[in-house]
Amino acid sequence: MNPWLIAITVTLATFMELLDTSIANVSLPYIAGGLGRSYDEVTWILTTYLVANAVILPLSAWLGRVFGRKNYYMGCVALFTLTSFFCGIAPSLGIMLSSRVLQGIAGGGLAPVAQAILVDTFPADKRASAFALYTIVIVTAPAVGPVLGGWITDNYSWRWIFFINIPIGMLSLFLSARMIQDPPSFAEERAAARVNGKLSIDGVGIALIALASAALEVALDRGQIEDWFGSPFICWMLGIGLIGWIATVVWELSSENPVIDFRMLANRNFGIAALLFFVFGFGLFGSTTLIPQMLQSLYGYRAIDAGLVLGPGALVITFFAPIAAQLIQRGIVHPRTLLVVSLLIGTAAMWYYSTFNLATDYTHYALARAFQGLGYGFFFVPVNVIAYSQLRPDQNNKASSLTNLLRNWGGSFGIAFITTATERRRQFHQTNLGAAVGSTSQQLASRVSGLSDYFVNKGFSAPDAASAAHGFLYGQLQRQVSLLSFMDCFRVIAWLTLAAVPLLFLVKRFKPAGKAPAAH
Repeated sequence: MNPWLIAITVTLATFMELLDTSIANVSLPYIAGGLGRSYDEVTWILTTYLVANAVILPLSAWLGRVFGRKNYYMGCVALFTLTSFFCGIAPSLGIMLSSRVLQGIAGGGLAPVAQAILVDTFPADKRASAFALYTIVIVTAPAVGPVLGGWITDNYSWRWIFFINIPIGMLSLFLSARMIQDPPSFAEERAAARVNGKLSIDGVGIALIALASAALEVALDRGQIEDWFGSPFICWMLGIGLIGWIATVVWELSSENPVIDFRMLANRNFGIAALLFFVFGFGLFGSTTLIPQMLQSLYGYRAIDAGLVLGPGALVITFFAPIAAQLIQRGIVHPRTLLVVSLLIGTAAMWYYSTFNLATDYTHYALARAFQGLGYGFFFVPVNVIAYSQLRPDQNNKASSLTNLLRNWGGSFGIAFITTATERRRQFHQTNLGAAVGSTSQQLASRVSGLSDYFVNKGFSAPDAASAAHGFLYGQLQRQVSLLSFMDCFRVIAWLTLAAVPLLFLVKRFKPAGKAPAAH
């Protein structure tokens, strides 16, 4: 079987799942109206999906060993497709939320299993090309989601943002049944999940992972809405999440057959790659959240217009990810060198964003996103090559689960940081600018007088003109304050990206591994 047909098959479902992490965002007001609930209540549509996704993602490698990777993968696709239908026809918020929980459970297994299948399908010297395709999928899907969701909602109905998954899911099931098989080495992994012929279930480990993952994801997703440490609920969730993960690590390290094999992080190359995945998720999902929010609030862009700003970045990644794969496969550039270049470009792109002002137009934002895409285009392929450089074939499934977990964590922390930092820095800058422009400022008085005269000439009464002048200037102040807070967030992402560069000098030199066992 042509490995590229298998690659397209598994990335099809991955694209569908990653698309669903962002497609519903812009449609929430319409969903609230359709279900007769408040906006705050329907935000749980996003939270429940992310929580269920976070719970199942670290368990995906173990579930694949228990049920067989092909069976588990096809089960996830089937459940995701079915629950998409129930989300689309949901007559109430309760049915919608329960369907989203099941959809998140199904979606959590798709990305790590798809990545593991790619690793086993392609020989080691061709693996970089498969990672290039996977890069295009995981970067494009979150960027396309808001644009597609806004267009569907505006032109049809919000229910179609769920219905579009059905034909994709059915096609994916048909292709998966014909093309995917577990590799011969996977029989050893399935055998390892059993003791004396009986299924070995680490019940304590599963319970700890589920509890810790759910609590931490709820805290990150709802923290800013509930005012973080000002909310006892968030404090409890953070406490349970942190203590739960500490207990999980301790328990899993002492287990002979762990659900999550944290010992793999002791492998230097894999551990460094895992940290880089976190940085990647933080920067990608943080900026993908920040840019549309900034364009809509400061520049008056529609959701679909803001989404189009993200488009050039996806196109650049689509073009350069295969180039990165060829540079590595031909031995022209070492993966470590390519990663240094990638992170430096990503840092420069974030710093470039932080120099923008209220007069910056679409062209500059699109170019900045394309510049960012250039950095990401050279990131995902080499980081995956490094991650799998010193692993045995029987570790591929566990590795994909861990790397996707770290990327997912990075995205959750990045989004939580953006939503919190923009609000906190807005308050900081408003205090500083307000103090700098006091009520006794002659420049302010002159500006108010000039605007009042302008409004009077337009037909306003003197009191109304003075009120309109103050309102106009206050609006300008608020826009400037918001801009400064957004720029601060870009700088933080830039510094975090730059801080990851020294890690690459700790990567062990490696030679291309032998061919991986075929999976088809």
